Amino acid sequence: MRDFAVNIIGLSNKAHHFNYRLEKGFFELYGTEAISDGRFEVSVILDKKETFIEVEFKISGLAALVCDRTLEPFDFPIQETRKVVFKYGDEPQELSDEIVIIARDEASIDLGQYLYEYIALAIPMKKLHPRFATETDSDTGLIYSTATNNEEKDEVEPIDPRWEKLKNLNKN
Repeated sequence: MRDFAVNIIGLSNKAHHFNYRLEKGFFELYGTEAISDGRFEVSVILDKKETFIEVEFKISGLAALVCDRTLEPFDFPIQETRKVVFKYGDEPQELSDEIVIIARDEASIDLGQYLYEYIALAIPMKKLHPRFATETDSDTGLIYSTATNNEEKDEVEPIDPRWEKLKNLNKN
């Protein structure tokens, strides 16, 4: 994991470029729950300022996935660009997905965990082999429908005539 830790104390206040190649060993280090294999090229631009550090991740490559329908392996292309801002503060905490507070005396930032999370988030929930890409849910027999407004509901369910007469009382 030291391969992805960037020593921020020794960096000058300017933009720094880092390039990484991620393969199966990377995913074994950070977890194989969401993704266990793939080949990725990563370009990281770390722009250190006086009060914060802005990091831009450009990730491109192929994730090795297994089709949920046929259990066939296939390569899923991923192209991601993400930014994170590390601000200096008293107590480390994550304010949002894009803003992280780090201690002023923090020696390094582990970029590997961010790389793993961004790749994992780019993987679709439903993993289908590319040959099924042209199918829609109606092709698989799944049909979902809901009434979009009250008029459609009125057409489907007629109003009881007793309620209709009560509505007229209110108009008098």
